[in-house]
Amino acid sequence: MIAWLVVAGIALLPVALGDRAARRLAGAAWTHRCPRAALVLWQAIGLAAGLSAVGLGLVGAVAPLAAVFPHGAHTLVSQIVSGHGLDGLGPVHLLALAWSAGLMGWLVIHTVRVATKTIRERRRQRLLVDVVADHSPAHDVYVLPVSEHVAYCVPGRDRRIVLSRGTLELLTPKELQAVLGHERAHARGHHDLALLPFVALVHAFPWLASARTARHAVAVLVEMIADDHACRAHGALPLARALVRMATAESGPGLAALSLADAGVVERLNRLLGERAQPRWVPAAAYSTAGLLLSGPVAVLVAPLVCITL
Repeated sequence: MIAWLVVAGIALLPVALGDRAARRLAGAAWTHRCPRAALVLWQAIGLAAGLSAVGLGLVGAVAPLAAVFPHGAHTLVSQIVSGHGLDGLGPVHLLALAWSAGLMGWLVIHTVRVATKTIRERRRQRLLVDVVADHSPAHDVYVLPVSEHVAYCVPGRDRRIVLSRGTLELLTPKELQAVLGHERAHARGHHDLALLPFVALVHAFPWLASARTARHAVAVLVEMIADDHACRAHGALPLARALVRMATAESGPGLAALSLADAGVVERLNRLLGERAQPRWVPAAAYSTAGLLLSGPVAVLVAPLVCITL
């Protein structure tokens, strides 16, 4: 059973290292050069930590029922089905079981709340855009009649790419196409879904500094991924110029949070104007690490199901 505890808990190591380790990963140069691989690693760290914390409680809970975790899990399920409940579990084991159930419920509740709030906010944004903005067939965008410099995407099935009149007047045609390529990449890539679990994590554990660091890091990474799509079609320089113009332009109240230049503009500019090449082994190492982190907790949760079929 000790081996199963180690397998279940090993993925908690990145979380146990604390916010300093999270900040070091967020600031690592390779993450800016390989944003997609870094995003996968962040997702693996978050998912593995949650599964590991739940699995650790389950392994500890069934320890007195069998020497091996899968058999203990089968015994517990059989007892519950046959009406014997939680017989054989002591106070510590009951506490471990309550920990797993409570943690899973806590995470699910906050994820559903954030998802529901996000969907509601998208609907509100689309309604506002449809009411106050004019559709421009030339660029297939919605134009807000304001002088502030704004560019953003309202994601979803009925997505909206939104610009302000001030943005259209500010940017050159090449810069405008680069900005539109960036925002369309967000819409096609469903980048809002990549960020949603980390927003939920911050809501679930607001005191956890590493969760806030992860949310910011992921927000910057999805911006860089969208930058790459825009650069492949329109080049890095027009997008960099647009970023500078958007960042230095004054945004109006309530619109600044939707500005193109929100997340990590300095890091993005340095990346666009610098060298982005990276050895192929770097993303391979990131993907391998992500797989290793997930392998332990997934094995713990899947093992009882596999044993049933054998």
